[in-house]
Amino acid sequence: MELIGHGGKPLVERVITDKAEAKKKIAGLKTMPASRQMATEAIGIAYGFFSPIQGFMKKADVAATCKKMELVDGTVWSIPIVYDISDKEIADYGIKQGDSVLLTFDGNPLAIFDIEEIYTYNKDEIAQEVYGTKEEKHPGVARTYAYKDKFLGGKITLVNPPKVREPFTPYFLTCRQHRAKFAERGWQRIVAHQTRNVPHSGHEWLMKHAYIAAHGDLPVEQQESLEGRAISGVLVNCIVGEKRVGDYIDEAIVLTQDELRKSGYFRNDIHMVTMTFWDMRYAGPREAVHHAIIRTNLGLTHHMFGRDHAGVGTYYHSYQAHHLLMSIPKEKLNITPIYVLEWAFCPHCGEVTCIGLCGHHKELQKFSGTKIRSIIMDEVKPTRLIFRPEVFDVVMDSAKKYGFGSPFVTKDYLAKAKPAFSIDPL
Repeated sequence: MELIGHGGKPLVERVITDKAEAKKKIAGLKTMPASRQMATEAIGIAYGFFSPIQGFMKKADVAATCKKMELVDGTVWSIPIVYDISDKEIADYGIKQGDSVLLTFDGNPLAIFDIEEIYTYNKDEIAQEVYGTKEEKHPGVARTYAYKDKFLGGKITLVNPPKVREPFTPYFLTCRQHRAKFAERGWQRIVAHQTRNVPHSGHEWLMKHAYIAAHGDLPVEQQESLEGRAISGVLVNCIVGEKRVGDYIDEAIVLTQDELRKSGYFRNDIHMVTMTFWDMRYAGPREAVHHAIIRTNLGLTHHMFGRDHAGVGTYYHSYQAHHLLMSIPKEKLNITPIYVLEWAFCPHCGEVTCIGLCGHHKELQKFSGTKIRSIIMDEVKPTRLIFRPEVFDVVMDSAKKYGFGSPFVTKDYLAKAKPAFSIDPL
């Protein structure tokens, strides 16, 4: 059965799984090493996370994305997916338009790249149109200005699937595998929680709010209360990719999110954690649209968007992502957004509550990332109303096992941590 992805188009899956066939296909091809960034994007393309695109984007699609937030064919698209290359590399590897090249990673075959176009593009335009600024202190803009001389556009075919290391192994699923899991569970409505953080209780209540909102219009008979009969679920889809010093380490993010289910804060049949390889661009509203596209391709029906979704610093208004998403016609984005306000702790109510509900405005204590981090660094277990004790224990355990003593990314972690995936010899 053909699976349908973003834009109502067939889900892309350009993967050769038969090793003998793969070896035959790559025989005699020129080879070119791919950076971790480009290897990550190639894997995402081949497995359909970025459907309907089938390869690195050509100039016309990049222009349409920047200027109109859509592909040439009119499909909503918010962030360019491009392969940059220097003039020297083009000369050294003998790359020409029309070539099929074997991309390698760690010296092993990764994917066939059918190069349909070699082009240049104005980096200032990408920065301004996609990120709304040309300031290089914005991480997405810095990434843009770091692009090399030219770009290659063309289709990607994966010939050697990635080997995902522990503890990530059970959490990486392709788009097709996500959909199979949902069908196995009997989920008809699935709401996405996008995250790059360890969950405090405010995050937990955001998920619970979104779950209720996603299936609240169903008859009570379909809102099954017996475990094992849920037809709605929450998918926590963690972003695993490029890190900055001070970020949570990926291992802590994935394992603590799953601990909420393991410790009973969510039932087993309504909560699931997976991961997607993606380097955050911190593009705020445009990245929110990109996240909606990815989760559509995973097979989700709803997506939660909170305050400062995918933003950084003060570049975007708190709910700018909501406004951009609301401007897109429903028929162009095949997932239902759930817009949520902040949740905070109210000492007067003695509970975590939505800021749109509680009348004790002057007493509300917002979940400060800086304060949460200082609590973790001091290794003092906070009250369970702020941080679930089991989650705190997993944070500390992850620091020892994977973070070289810290649950936050350090220079040591960047230098010594193994990549989340590797490519074996074919």
